[in-house]
Amino acid sequence: MRARAVPRYDIPYVNLPAQADEQMPELAAIFEKVVRRGSFVGAGAEIERLEARLAEYCGTREAVALNSGTDALFLALKVAGIGPGDEVITPPNSFVASTAVIVHLGARPVFVDVLADQNIDPAAVERAITSRTRAIMPVHLTGRVCRMDRIMDIAERHDLIVIEDAAQSIGSMFQGRKSGSFGHFGCFSAHPLKNLNAMGDAGFVTTNDTVAAARMRRLRTHGMADRETVDEWGFVSRMDVLHAAILDYRLDKLPDVIAKRRENAALYQRLLKHEKIFVPPCRQDEFNTFHTFVIQAERRDDLQRHLRSIGIKTAIHYPLPIHLQPAAASLGYRKGDFPATESQADRILTLPVNQYMSAQDVEAVAGEVLAFYGV
Repeated sequence: MRARAVPRYDIPYVNLPAQADEQMPELAAIFEKVVRRGSFVGAGAEIERLEARLAEYCGTREAVALNSGTDALFLALKVAGIGPGDEVITPPNSFVASTAVIVHLGARPVFVDVLADQNIDPAAVERAITSRTRAIMPVHLTGRVCRMDRIMDIAERHDLIVIEDAAQSIGSMFQGRKSGSFGHFGCFSAHPLKNLNAMGDAGFVTTNDTVAAARMRRLRTHGMADRETVDEWGFVSRMDVLHAAILDYRLDKLPDVIAKRRENAALYQRLLKHEKIFVPPCRQDEFNTFHTFVIQAERRDDLQRHLRSIGIKTAIHYPLPIHLQPAAASLGYRKGDFPATESQADRILTLPVNQYMSAQDVEAVAGEVLAFYGV
């Protein structure tokens, strides 16, 4: 029998050049308008318009534009009063920012394990609550919203603050509600790799608490009430005007971005049927926007090397859980503490799902994954 001829591909994990090609005339006009006016930082029409539109989109009273998703998490925790001696329950399979902000405020991150879909296990959350617990920070990983009905019920019964790490889930829904609208605060990233993306770091917080939003707006600009008055020591956490104008423009395109990513994900789900591959199924009560498309696969590293060798780019989110990172050594966690998280970390592989992929691209990636296992 003749050996299978291995084709060559050029399928990127993300495709920012294609986005630039598609949007360049409009982006150039936005850039020229902002540059010619010469207003680049601080409050202004672009910031106010974007905040109003984001709040409406997410279904909250307020949105506060900030310079990153990390600062969104940090300021939400700070405004919520989290500090030394407090505990915040969160999963260890997130990007490091969700834990780092807790540590920077002097609080203690308390990790709990996750479900098969990689999202935090509500039952584990409840078991982890102590007299020092002040907040729960669920992470809507991959674009799938956590079981927020159960988490909010737990929080209400124990009088806890809920801060949603919604960095990967703009537009995602659970039981008909958008991410960022369940907890006291929703924290979003608009990093260039996100579904709603700026041309650099950017982020925002959603909330129904108008007093908290007003304080956050002061804190993002050194704690200043005006040019002459500093109400409290603050930070430089404001969003640049150029990013706000770009995000305002791209917010109109977000529904199409989400629709195409969901179409690509649905095709993967139909094609990737194999005993050595697990694709978390979509539930009837969720609407996943697929910031990432993550499979759990046997011989993951070998599979990734094979795909890379034939021109298919992939990623791993995230290969080393936070509780096993060198920076987390002082927290006292050890290998084996979170079996589901650790098992998934050895198996997860993020396939390209960006909106510029054709059906033929998706079929090629799925076909090569299956071919690796001899199908």
